[in-house]
Amino acid sequence: GGFVWEWIDHGIARRAPDGTRWYAYGGDFGEELHDGNFVCDGLLFPDRTPSPGLTEYKKVIEPVRIGAVPAAGADGAPADTLTVRNGYDFADLSALAFRWAYAVEGVPVAEGGLTVPPLGPGESAEVKLPEPPPARGCSGEAVWTVRAVLAADGPWAGAGHEVAWAQIPAGTVAAETGARPAARPAAAAFPAGPREDGGRAVPLGPGTFDAATGTLTGLRGLEVTGPRLDVWRAPTDNDEGAPWQPDLRLGPLWRRLGLHRMRHRTDEVTVGGGALVVRSRVAPAATDLALATTYRWTADGAVLRLEVSVEPLGDWPCPLPRLGLRLGLPGTLDRAEWYGGGPGEAYPDTRAASRLGRWAMPVDAMQTPYVRPQENGAREGVRWAELRRRDGTGIRMTGEPPFWFSARRWTTEELDAADHGTDLRAGERIWVHLDHAQQGIGSQSCGPGVLPQHRLAASPASFAVGFSVPEGPGGDS
Repeated sequence: GGFVWEWIDHGIARRAPDGTRWYAYGGDFGEELHDGNFVCDGLLFPDRTPSPGLTEYKKVIEPVRIGAVPAAGADGAPADTLTVRNGYDFADLSALAFRWAYAVEGVPVAEGGLTVPPLGPGESAEVKLPEPPPARGCSGEAVWTVRAVLAADGPWAGAGHEVAWAQIPAGTVAAETGARPAARPAAAAFPAGPREDGGRAVPLGPGTFDAATGTLTGLRGLEVTGPRLDVWRAPTDNDEGAPWQPDLRLGPLWRRLGLHRMRHRTDEVTVGGGALVVRSRVAPAATDLALATTYRWTADGAVLRLEVSVEPLGDWPCPLPRLGLRLGLPGTLDRAEWYGGGPGEAYPDTRAASRLGRWAMPVDAMQTPYVRPQENGAREGVRWAELRRRDGTGIRMTGEPPFWFSARRWTTEELDAADHGTDLRAGERIWVHLDHAQQGIGSQSCGPGVLPQHRLAASPASFAVGFSVPEGPGGDS
């Protein structure tokens, strides 16, 4: 069995002067002795809305396990057979119906029923998947999603309620004549290499750079702030830890080291060989710790490509909070779409419930409203992401390899400084994080810290991101 501690956040509803509801916790009532927001550690928010923790918990304890069996004699070939195991102690699977869905690059192609025997408690069986359906009009990464749902209404949920699910890679579907791949920017006539024009601007493909710092300032008329290397996140309750826990409390250590106030020094900007190369030192003040960072910009048609390499300097005594890029974009780009993990947030050790798919929602809906604001809202395994305006214009970002994606209307520093959701005020920019890696979450507010395999060590790293503005009306600033 298992024990959930605890079920709900014990915040007390209050109203701000403008009528916005917020939740009070320890210290908000003038009391001298309190435990802060320690009572806000449940699987439901105070208004009974499920938190990402409840979604993750449901996935972790699901009573039916579905896995893939590799195709016989075909090393590395996509699976064509499933294993289904009944994890119930007493019930068979006769109350469940099994469904499959087949998608290419997140676009649904076909779906249908799957025949699974009514396995008894603890029993398992192998079940053959159907032949992959024709994916006319689509090309790219193909995935099976298999779901176990209630076959009829029950006393606790209605027919169709999902009990368990799994996703199985199905290889890559080649492009056909008339195929409809994921949206790509139309080719445009931009110069292939950077050129110095004697002023402060350096054009490269669809991008414009500051000649002194090598910083991207515009992308085909769209004003851009950054991107630049970022390692800081607003510490979570688990990052802050509890003083009685034996594991190292990372939040306080990160602050002592100065990771919340990293300085960026441009050491060299060179133009030549079809590339703009910027060498930078990213470091907290007054320490010998640093990240030697090289940004290499190139252009290919309408796509501006950034390759980043990072080399740690000094003896880092702790893992990093995150490692990736942060950039600012106009606040009108308020609609997000991405192909990757979703629909909700995920982190290295809390991503069991993340499904590969094509997701879309307003940027504001990407935020997880923790009672005490903290790092939140990352989506994992993102192949590409777009931010768009209501008229459909916007920016597209692709990752090599896939990245962790988050976007919000306030900076990490503003998120870190907030005690309640009402402290956060939307600014005129949307701040986007494209992270190569993230530190895990752990459970150190009342348990052990992050497991070794989910710690983000300060070690050499390299990754690449592509930026483009699809054809359409010009951007604004």
